Amino acid sequence: MTASDLNRVPVRKVRCQPLRWVRALVAWVACTPWFRRYGPRIVPRLEAITRRLTGGRITVAGLLVPALTLHSVGARSGLARDTELMCVPDGDTWLVTGSNFAGANHPAWTYNLLAHPAAEITYRRRRRPVYAEPVADQDREAVWAYIERQWPGYRGYERASGRTLRIFRLRPR
Repeated sequence: MTASDLNRVPVRKVRCQPLRWVRALVAWVACTPWFRRYGPRIVPRLEAITRRLTGGRITVAGLLVPALTLHSVGARSGLARDTELMCVPDGDTWLVTGSNFAGANHPAWTYNLLAHPAAEITYRRRRRPVYAEPVADQDREAVWAYIERQWPGYRGYERASGRTLRIFRLRPR
């Protein structure tokens, strides 16, 4: 085999996928009252430390679950905002849910997307422009069924929060 032959051989990318049991454990822990209480304090700090140490190449959420970084514009401030989010890939779109760790209030990033739906995401180290569409009421049950196939028990966040969670479909633009 010559050097030119090697250039034509397709290189297969191997993605590091978490083991099923790790994902199941993470899903279980994420649904516990302990995580809902302490997660909002712990996770953002871990994300900031990891981002600083790796120059933004790795996120804690991305190690455990499908995750993206949402690059949006502040609804009131107009300033650039970056938020690490768990996501559910759906073909060439992504579903994100404003669970806010089952908190009583909607997370700020959902207000940002309602005010400025044109945003960007970084997914698998690639930055992409997207348009955020709130999932319509008539589609919510089907979307929740899809999300729960990926993350069993996740809708419990909606019940625990006492509010209707905002779900967005992020489409490439």
